[in-house]
Amino acid sequence: MDGRHARGAHTRRVTLARAVDIATVDGLEGLTLGRLAAELQLSKSGIFAHFGSKEELQLATISFAEEVFTEHVLRPAFQAPRGKPRLLTLFERWMDFSRARVFAGGCFFSTVMAEFDAREGKVRDVVVRWRTTWSELLTRLIEEAVEEGHLTPGIDVSQLVFELTAFGRAANHDSLLTRDDSHYDRALTALRARLGESD
Repeated sequence: MDGRHARGAHTRRVTLARAVDIATVDGLEGLTLGRLAAELQLSKSGIFAHFGSKEELQLATISFAEEVFTEHVLRPAFQAPRGKPRLLTLFERWMDFSRARVFAGGCFFSTVMAEFDAREGKVRDVVVRWRTTWSELLTRLIEEAVEEGHLTPGIDVSQLVFELTAFGRAANHDSLLTRDDSHYDRALTALRARLGESD
């Protein structure tokens, strides 16, 4: 039983890793059990046993993307000192993550937010929750930077959250479209300048 469980867990992770790559290029709607089975040379019934439906597969893919993003971006960022250094490290790690194409199509969440912004349903609800959590995280880090004396008290936190997110999304989008990674450097320059104005 332990051996079967280990093989099943491995198959699930391999499947989700491929699903994330597909989703960043073709969207979550581009995911099908049949496509994954064919690309990974697995049985469709075996894939179905893990996910059961396309929606379950989409939700599991989002969850897996969150795990990978946490490992590559969030955990390292929280090793940085509290305040502006942590905020900058988070942004830098995010840009490095997208630039390295850890996911084939760049930032997974930028892709799925654009795909589901005008839709309804469980998948959109999960995407919206992730977007809310991300904004709350940035808000917390900016407020900590104010507490540490790194940013000016009274700064418009919501505006800075908007700008930071916009810089990152623009860099991801423009780099993918033009095949030019200099957009990530421009986003970092823009954020450093913005934070410098608040010193």
